[in-house]
Amino acid sequence: MAESKDADLVDLAAEAYIYGYPLVYDLSMVGTSLRDGFGALAAAPFNRFAHSEHLADHRTEFVSVNNDTVYSIAQLDLSGGPLRLHVPDTGGAYYVLQFVDAWTNNFAYVGRRATGTGEGEWLIVPPGWSGSVPDGVRGVIDAPTAVVTVAGRNACDGPGDLPRVRALQEQLTLTPLDGRPHRTGLPTPEPGVPEELRFFEELRVWMADFPPPPADQAYQDRFQPLGLLEEGPSPYAAADPALVGALTQGLERGRARVEGVSRAGTGGGARPGSWNTNPHLFDYNLDHFGVGTIDSPEWRIADREASYLARAVAARIGLWGNHGYEAVYAQTFQDSEGRQLNGAHSYVLRFPEPPPVESFWSVTMYNTPDYYLVDNPAGRYSIGDRTPGLVHADDGSLTLYLSRERPADPARAANWLPAPARDFRPMLRLYTPGAAVLDGSYEIPAVERVGD
Repeated sequence: MAESKDADLVDLAAEAYIYGYPLVYDLSMVGTSLRDGFGALAAAPFNRFAHSEHLADHRTEFVSVNNDTVYSIAQLDLSGGPLRLHVPDTGGAYYVLQFVDAWTNNFAYVGRRATGTGEGEWLIVPPGWSGSVPDGVRGVIDAPTAVVTVAGRNACDGPGDLPRVRALQEQLTLTPLDGRPHRTGLPTPEPGVPEELRFFEELRVWMADFPPPPADQAYQDRFQPLGLLEEGPSPYAAADPALVGALTQGLERGRARVEGVSRAGTGGGARPGSWNTNPHLFDYNLDHFGVGTIDSPEWRIADREASYLARAVAARIGLWGNHGYEAVYAQTFQDSEGRQLNGAHSYVLRFPEPPPVESFWSVTMYNTPDYYLVDNPAGRYSIGDRTPGLVHADDGSLTLYLSRERPADPARAANWLPAPARDFRPMLRLYTPGAAVLDGSYEIPAVERVGD
């Protein structure tokens, strides 16, 4: 009987890991942003934008970061009251401000697709706020949690386009509605908890301060035997050895499941080399649909419990990624014969015609298992329809060359995407994708190994 109870606790701990991973990972990255910054983004306090001054590169240690847009990221603490957001006129150029709550739900968008590219003021309000909206505000953005990430992306056509983007970034501002600075800060997990239990301590503290939607509460209440609902002093500072064992085993089991699904993908066909593309990967938000979102069954995962695994996988492979109607991400680990992509070999990716998008597309190279951009002597991290000097065939098709070494032929070198020495994973990004992408009728060509 005791063995059965221990096994049940391990299973429960695995479920708690999957359920809580997005919250813990998100707020850990929020803390990193506040304390250290990351990549080209300097550290910035709550309620202030940090702006990248250049496109992301191999020094940007953020999972699946893009190399198409220049980031402007703000971590918001709304516990002191609403913030006014000013956005500039981008003159028709693509940009998006994506609003992400502490559980990684995308709950609002401001940008070309969602609200246009004109200048405007928006009011971002905390949960339960019922004050008066001032004149001149275009709309209200209701935040589900007091801490919010605003992930801004301005399309940038290379170094020569940076002055335009920097001028726009300087006009992007956040101001307290009452005009006064607010006290801010993340809740601090209790010190003295053993490192192997730190995840659960962070989850315990942050679940209490950032409660989930009511519909998730019953599922979350199941974790009471794990100590995750305890208030006050941490139950993990001097936990019973049986509980420690269950928690550590459950964490590893939950992590293995998330990693396995992350590598297998959440879409795509069974054909060897198929790209895993799922326009609905970020559809786990089931409760909060604000400005710029699409509130329809098509963009919700039908099974709430299944949404927890989908949410964890999305955080693992693309934290702060957009809904499919804003951008679609496709990844592959294999060539056309089902072999792992590896820099020991050379590959081609041939597009008979351009991918169907309303904005633009790109292919970005990442290492594995970190999914970071790949250092290379050419300083090229992605390639796409905005890359200058691409060479198309007479029939209009485009062939990209994925390899560690630069091709000797100048035409091939123009279409070269550098690969690392070891395993890699390219990602195709489709910004404002067309209907054929969203309905699954567009098939991405497989990567083919050549020269063996």
